[in-house]
Amino acid sequence: MVICFCRQVLYKVYISFVERFTTVVPESCMLILLGLALGGVVLLANRKQLYQLEPALFFLFLLPTIVGDAGYFMPARLFFDNLGAILTYAVVGTLWNAFCTGFCLYAAKLLGVIDERVQADLLDFLLFGALISAVDPVAVLAVFEEVHVNEMLFIIVFGESLLNDAVTVVLYKVYISFVEVGAENVQTADYFKGVASFLIVSIGGTMVGLIFAVILGFITRFTKKVRIIEPLFVFLMVYLAYLTAELFSLSAILSMTFCGIGANKYVEANISQKSRTTVKYTMKTLASIAETIIFIFLGISAVDKSKWAWDTGLVSCTLVFIFVFRAMGVVGQTWVLNRFRLVPLDKIDQVVMSYGGLRGAVAFALVVLLDGQQVRAKDYFVATTIVVVFFTVMFQGLTIKPLVNWLKVPRATNRKPTINEEIHERAFDHILTAVEDIAGLQGYHHWRDKWEQFDKNYLSKLLLRKSVYRKSELWEAYQKINIRDAISVIDQGGNVLTSARLSLPSMASRASFPEVTNVTNYLRENGSGVCLDLQVIDNVPGAKVEEESETHHVLAGNLYKPRRRYQSHYSRHFMPLGEQERQDREVFQRNMRSRMENFKSTRYKRHKKERSLKKRRASDTKEDGDKPRRNVSWQDKDPVVVPVEPEEDKADPEEDEGITFVARRPETPRQRPQSGREHLTGRLTNNLTGHLTSQSGREHLTGRLTNRLTGHLTSQSGREHLTGRLTNRLTGHLTSQVRST
Repeated sequence: MVICFCRQVLYKVYISFVERFTTVVPESCMLILLGLALGGVVLLANRKQLYQLEPALFFLFLLPTIVGDAGYFMPARLFFDNLGAILTYAVVGTLWNAFCTGFCLYAAKLLGVIDERVQADLLDFLLFGALISAVDPVAVLAVFEEVHVNEMLFIIVFGESLLNDAVTVVLYKVYISFVEVGAENVQTADYFKGVASFLIVSIGGTMVGLIFAVILGFITRFTKKVRIIEPLFVFLMVYLAYLTAELFSLSAILSMTFCGIGANKYVEANISQKSRTTVKYTMKTLASIAETIIFIFLGISAVDKSKWAWDTGLVSCTLVFIFVFRAMGVVGQTWVLNRFRLVPLDKIDQVVMSYGGLRGAVAFALVVLLDGQQVRAKDYFVATTIVVVFFTVMFQGLTIKPLVNWLKVPRATNRKPTINEEIHERAFDHILTAVEDIAGLQGYHHWRDKWEQFDKNYLSKLLLRKSVYRKSELWEAYQKINIRDAISVIDQGGNVLTSARLSLPSMASRASFPEVTNVTNYLRENGSGVCLDLQVIDNVPGAKVEEESETHHVLAGNLYKPRRRYQSHYSRHFMPLGEQERQDREVFQRNMRSRMENFKSTRYKRHKKERSLKKRRASDTKEDGDKPRRNVSWQDKDPVVVPVEPEEDKADPEEDEGITFVARRPETPRQRPQSGREHLTGRLTNNLTGHLTSQSGREHLTGRLTNRLTGHLTSQSGREHLTGRLTNRLTGHLTSQVRST
């Protein structure tokens, strides 16, 4: 019993000590210390160092795994939002550090600070400054992932460490060629060739990576029936991008980085969930293994004294110069960038960026590759590089976390953005794009919108399967929430109350359900009466859970209606019609159609009536001679006496062309209807007054009445019809007068 008790106490003390030690000391520092211990043991046992970090092993196998993992899982939106700052620090900052470090080391050599045993001239120091000034991606990943600084700082420093590879490779190769030919043989054209080679190496490496990204996305489009080889294609194509760029002497790191960034969106949409899990954890595992091997072998390589020579002046000057010029470069470049950035970098961010310029295995591998016959100070450069790497990784890695805590730098949050935040983020993107369009600018948001349109119209149709391309993002979010709810139900053992007071059978865990689809099918088959709506679950959720529950409830009730009724996307290039505008447009079209039909029917009736009137006039003219008469129907209740004009004085009616819109006269209040007798008296009075005011009117009226009475009185039927018509009219007017009285 006592032994067991002591064992438990020792175990708890060991665990607490390890936890405290790992929270203070970064993993990279512990690996280097472990490598130093292993190297010392090997050296004592064999009197010779048998294991070293070979450059071929590092550049062909270890570095690609770390860069591939970093590029494939790179937050693309954050990376491209800060691409201007990353390129500035990577290109301008690296050139500044390299040239200033090289020239200052040469000046220190001339002043006697560096020992005369270090046989190096200006080109040698510039070469050493180029390889020692670049920030190392392996060291940055190892240290900054444990510090958990905010996303913007991490992406700027890490993006700089990735993109400065082109500058480092070009400067390294240019200075190697200058050393080989000799400083006295270098011509002016060689400097312009160096600038051109920088553009070729950087742009060429980027294009190679993007080409392989397109190929990878296109291949995974057709792997629906061979899911087992999807992870193999991902690893193979990403690694081929690295090897192809290395084969053509281009930037292999840039190639692999942009291959991962470009392929992630399309590959993740095409492959299955199992393949995504396999790719994720395999890449993370390989990157962790490679990082461990690199730092252990750095410690082992540092023990071998036959590979390096010591000079205190060179080591101390290098440490001072790289730290001072790093800080000066960051401050100067940030001052310029803040004039154009929407979110400026404050002084605390500048301190962290200056202090986070770590050097690592890339510099060590490059300095080991130097030719000792051409660069006679190689051993001194190797020793200085080892000291710089150990100092930056161990000392700065140990102190950067307390520094971040002391400066109160904002930390990274692992919380995923909610649907509400994503919607508002997209809304702000459209607003900023519209502001740039209104102002006549073609800024970052303008070109990003152009790229999204190009991706939507061409790339997505080419690289995504049709089922994936047509799937709505809202439906994907709804499906993920449903799957997460189903898994939570299984984890809780089915203790979920429903509206029908039913519950799932108790289950210990979801270990027996390796596939999410199996969980869903199980719930459909065995839990048909179970309601997965989170609004009816009887628990005490937090704020996050309540928000997700409300979103889930809204989607479950309203998902299909908007998709059937409205468009599923929005673009600033065309504005869809609103409901009111659509109704107004439909009403206008119907009115125009009805007016056109009325116009055609009215015109046809008018033409037909005119033809019948002409025929009747012609028949009346033949019967009565040359005297025109109007064919008045006795069925009309309100006859109107109209003078007949001569045919030659009448003008042909103008034909209507098109639709004439006539302004509506203002309506006047309706008068009280008059009685029959008053109406007849007023109408006769007006007509007689109009005709009797002139001599011609009186003669015309007399002749008209004579002809009309003569025509009706010549026949028995006419006389009877006239008598009956007058009797009915007088009877009607007298009756209305009696009723009104």
